[in-house]
Amino acid sequence: MGSLLFFFYIIFNLFQYSFSEAQNNKATPAMYVFGDSLVDVGNNNHLLLSLAKANFPHNGVDFPGKTATGRFCNGRNTADFLAEKVGLPSSPPYLSLLKSKENTVLLMNGTSFASGGAGIFNGTDEVYRQSLPLTKQVEYYSIVHDKLVQQLGSTSAEQHLSKSLFTIVIGSNDLFGYFGSSKLRNRTTPQEYVEEMIVTLKEQLKKLHSYGARKFVVTGVGPIGCCPAQRRKSSSGDCFQEMNDWAIKYNDGLKSTLGELKSVLNNISYSYFETYDVLNNLVQQPASYGFTEVKSACCGLGKFRSESPCLPIAKYCSNRRGHVFWDLYHPTEATHSILSDYIFDGPPKYIFPLSVKQLVAL
Repeated sequence: MGSLLFFFYIIFNLFQYSFSEAQNNKATPAMYVFGDSLVDVGNNNHLLLSLAKANFPHNGVDFPGKTATGRFCNGRNTADFLAEKVGLPSSPPYLSLLKSKENTVLLMNGTSFASGGAGIFNGTDEVYRQSLPLTKQVEYYSIVHDKLVQQLGSTSAEQHLSKSLFTIVIGSNDLFGYFGSSKLRNRTTPQEYVEEMIVTLKEQLKKLHSYGARKFVVTGVGPIGCCPAQRRKSSSGDCFQEMNDWAIKYNDGLKSTLGELKSVLNNISYSYFETYDVLNNLVQQPASYGFTEVKSACCGLGKFRSESPCLPIAKYCSNRRGHVFWDLYHPTEATHSILSDYIFDGPPKYIFPLSVKQLVAL
């Protein structure tokens, strides 16, 4: 009996070794995703108290199997498309793997810590009751790092992580929180708030680096003042320009910070995506991209279908491909697809200093 157990032990370890070697030999062995509802693939489904969930119809109506998975979208999101482009399956939600006996093997393909309602700051989820702020996401990643080191050994784990992508899509909820809170606006200026966002994010990026991250894909905040939830506040349906202006200023600070980190941590490389400019192009010149509707959400109720989330009682459009926005805050699958195309291999004015295609080739 002991010999049989020893045999299975050897076979298991050979499998683990072969799997880790195969992963490390891939150009991009894994993608680890951090962020908010723009890239959440179902983590919030596992937060019992969270009100920020999308695990019900009509979400997922265009997802394979027409299933609502927890993605705030009619189909796939940017993280899904980007994973596909680098030859990986979609990174599974971290919280779904905690009870899996094979979670270390699964984690080697990458995982997603992204959570609807999450922000750079703790507390951006107060409205939604529960999400995973960036600090908690990075904390969970540190556990993954330690598991990989334990399973692969420090050298192989370091090699694996150095070739993996670390994708960060966050910041919108912090700005929504600021402009939606008279308490915050009375306590601090928008300039001070945005500067603190950048400082806080910088610290989290440094922590990721200390846990092996070397290739970063970081997106700026889009023209969030143009989402249906903000347009409905205007009698004419115009964008909330003040919020957009501060999104631009945050993005400018983020770009400078990434450059600073590159000079200090000279073994990192990164792709920065100018979300604002690309999404603004879609809003300002929709016909050029095959869109017919930029103000109204596809799924919702009331003015611009933005007075409720995409609940089962909501109405949704038949021409999802024609809408830039799926619900009151989130893009459609068609928009996500375009954004991911630009992130992967767009022109340098939108994705720089390297495209993701160039980043994975390093």
